[in-house]
Amino acid sequence: MNSSAAPPKSLPSSTTIAQAKHGQLALKHRKEGIFEIAEDQGWVKAQWFKLHLRPKSYNTQQITSEIPPLPPGKTVVAVISDYLKYMLHCAELYVKDTHVNGPEFWRSMEGEIDYVLSHPNGWEGAQQDQMRKAAIMAGLISDNPAGHARISFVTEGEASLHFSIQNGLPTGAMTTGDGVVMVDAGGGTVDISAYGRTSAGSDRDTVFEEIAPPQCHFHGSIFVTIHAGVFVRSFLRESSFQEDIEHILSCFDKTTKPRFRNKDEPQYIKFGSTRDNDPACNIRFGQLKLDGSDVARFFEPSVKCVVNGVLEQRRQAHRPISHVVLVGGFAASDWLFAKVQEALRPYSLNVVRPENHVNKAVSDGAISFYLDHFVNTRVSKMTYGNFCHIPFLENDPEHRTRFQNAFLSFGGQRRIKDSFDIILAKNVQVSETKEFKRPYFRELERKSDFKKALFEVWAYRGLIPQPRWRDLDTQNYTQICTIEIDLSKLALQQKKNGPKVFYRLDYEIVLLFGLTEFKAQIAYKDNGVEKRSEAKVIYDDS
Repeated sequence: MNSSAAPPKSLPSSTTIAQAKHGQLALKHRKEGIFEIAEDQGWVKAQWFKLHLRPKSYNTQQITSEIPPLPPGKTVVAVISDYLKYMLHCAELYVKDTHVNGPEFWRSMEGEIDYVLSHPNGWEGAQQDQMRKAAIMAGLISDNPAGHARISFVTEGEASLHFSIQNGLPTGAMTTGDGVVMVDAGGGTVDISAYGRTSAGSDRDTVFEEIAPPQCHFHGSIFVTIHAGVFVRSFLRESSFQEDIEHILSCFDKTTKPRFRNKDEPQYIKFGSTRDNDPACNIRFGQLKLDGSDVARFFEPSVKCVVNGVLEQRRQAHRPISHVVLVGGFAASDWLFAKVQEALRPYSLNVVRPENHVNKAVSDGAISFYLDHFVNTRVSKMTYGNFCHIPFLENDPEHRTRFQNAFLSFGGQRRIKDSFDIILAKNVQVSETKEFKRPYFRELERKSDFKKALFEVWAYRGLIPQPRWRDLDTQNYTQICTIEIDLSKLALQQKKNGPKVFYRLDYEIVLLFGLTEFKAQIAYKDNGVEKRSEAKVIYDDS
């Protein structure tokens, strides 16, 4: 996760704070003797904590055992809040120290700063909601509509595109509209997205559209280290250096892994002094010697993930793919880049890396997203819909097999429940302004029951092209959110079914999927005129 902050668009130097993270501030606060201080004061190291925020709908249970746990008594929201608070403190010091009249400049804008929070492609509304709560806890924004409006979210894939547009996207992607796959290979996740420039874009008006469902895979660089850890623990199980394994892996992570280029040459992890030796375990003069082929195997799952992900994007894309751009810290690995390039060469794909600081792609791209906003169309990565009841059809065999789900409505009509009403199918291009409307009605006996209603939005993640029923492939339906609707202003219709009186309310749910954050409204008629009000979107923290 990257956090970027920008002053209001009318103010200068909008990238200053974002760049502070990757500049001197990151080093300035790495005090000498910090490890001794941490040990003396009983600090608990929190690392890779972003992965604890991951959607539980992903089949990633094994990750829980592979990543370090959160500090005792801390939730992932609390840890992210502490991180954001620290980053804001660093940015404040940087601005005050480096700008003319820095303290006065900071005071003039600190209440108006807009924040851009990036996240992996696989994060959804629930994760964005938790990130917003962390920002509120950290004091970045206030917990009200005005404060919420100062937070923007962008996927790491889209941020990477913005970075590449500014730092050398392949010529064909910029001039002739060739499809391009962005691969953001980071520490925890590999995020893969595909884009194409639209015909509406001119030299002065750069406009891109997403052209395939974005992907998110848990095969970032930390998993190379995890695979190395499994190997090293087994290799050194009889060695006297078992207690040094965590330090050995730390050295592998910082030196051996990023420098690895040739599987035919032995690789060395320098972790100790010349007095550290165990020839039986290939340890000499403080170095652990590994076969290059073993190190290559640590990378293999990540390489396969990138290659297969790119080919899947190519298969699903709404236009031909010609280029692949690798960014992110993991993309700096020459081995990863060379193996991906080699595997994709038979498909005539041009695989490149921008020359400028690929590890800054997301943070710099997030600022470009805020200022330039090059993408106006996105692709649905799931099928979205709602479970509802529909008229029961005697001649429909699917209805007859579900007769136990049939019931009589207040109006005397036989209906059947648990039908999945598709609002937006998977792999559909959606513009930012595109609205998805669905008419619904509610029938109840008492007027007083029409104060509010809850509308659930569900996603289907399985392989059925047109999912229709809750009882088919049930495990692939997950609830995305609940929309709370204020019904108090809507006009009711009084109805009769024989002597029985009931009330009916007709309304439409309006959903906007094309933004980087999910939005909902309710539409209704008042004397024949359509009116709207915002609906509250509620996410389940669990």
